[in-house]
Amino acid sequence: MKFPTLETERLQLVEITQKYAQSLFEIFSLDEVTKYYGSETFTRIEEANKLIEMFQKNYYEKRAYRWGIILKENNQLIGTIGLNGLQLKNKKAEIGYELNPSFWRNGYATESIREVLRYGFGELELNRIGAVVYIENKASFNLLTGLGFSKEGELRDYFFQNNKYHTTHILSLLKSEWESNQV
Repeated sequence: MKFPTLETERLQLVEITQKYAQSLFEIFSLDEVTKYYGSETFTRIEEANKLIEMFQKNYYEKRAYRWGIILKENNQLIGTIGLNGLQLKNKKAEIGYELNPSFWRNGYATESIREVLRYGFGELELNRIGAVVYIENKASFNLLTGLGFSKEGELRDYFFQNNKYHTTHILSLLKSEWESNQV
């Protein structure tokens, strides 16, 4: 089963293999990235290797897709994006992503999310794509609502990270809503 490569104007979304371990480590070793990710900040390259193994295992078990976000201009990995909690029978998944802060506010997240939504609703025939976003992560909340996601509610004390609980927004986008925005 070949991992799908996706493409946008400026980006390639590719399978994350061990050759990207160093770049992944550099991203996940930044507190500003992991503070809304639901995991602790990386301190060892082995953590990146394990994350890559988990991404690959989840794909082969049909539980998730996780793409590396690659800049076409220089082949640099600048983040990842994926469909997690994939349930093909129920036609649903949750989107998740992170970018190296050096590349924030350049439209790369929007560009990659749009392509993953196209793939999820089109190729995978999903009906619902959800998202779980920390209440404090206003940038991600605004990005998703700007792309048509609706806030459904809050999940109180949903994540325990850095010795404290974090409440999250739960958002979703339905295929019918996405299709009506494509015209």
